[in-house]
Amino acid sequence: MKLPVIMLGSGGHAKVLLDILRRLEVDILGVADPAKRQGDSWLDLPVLGGDEVVADYGSENIALINGLGSLPRDPGTRSRLFETFAERGYRFGHVVDPTCFLAGSVELAAGVQIMAGAIIQAGTHIAENTIVNSGAIVEHDCVIGRHVHVAPGAVLSGGVEIGDRTHVGAGAVVIQGIRVGAGSVIGAGSVVTRDVAVRQIVYPARSQLKDIES
Repeated sequence: MKLPVIMLGSGGHAKVLLDILRRLEVDILGVADPAKRQGDSWLDLPVLGGDEVVADYGSENIALINGLGSLPRDPGTRSRLFETFAERGYRFGHVVDPTCFLAGSVELAAGVQIMAGAIIQAGTHIAENTIVNSGAIVEHDCVIGRHVHVAPGAVLSGGVEIGDRTHVGAGAVVIQGIRVGAGSVIGAGSVVTRDVAVRQIVYPARSQLKDIES
């Protein structure tokens, strides 16, 4: 990443991204967060102001890092922030942790974030503003849409298609060739063996509990 960057947001996800950016020796100008006071410091970074402060920097001079996380109960805030600034001509940088494995033929669109220990195999395409979180596995020839979150430890087998704004929960498994419709939520620990329609919720099987006989 050649341009200096501004981090948007300062929550837990931003904290993880900041650690990656520092290990990559990226020039970070500061953080923009309307919940913090201009002039304060966050993890030794200056708080530049709210989101409006980005306008003080020309879109050709900086890149942005979307520091908002993505939760199934609030999938839209992160995508709206990305789209607002993209429409104004600002670019979002990739964040790729150096401990991940990224096959040479993988295609990453603007703003994709690949976290520690993730594995992305050959022929995979990942669209704008998507997170592939820590330890997730994305096998060959997957197509992942815009504003998706593949949560920690999730597994997408070969040839899986994930629609825009979908949340794939922690530890979920989607077997090969499955299509998951846009706006869906795959619950943590689910095993998906059939296609999922648009805006569906997939729950994991409930555990059957039984007392241990003495």
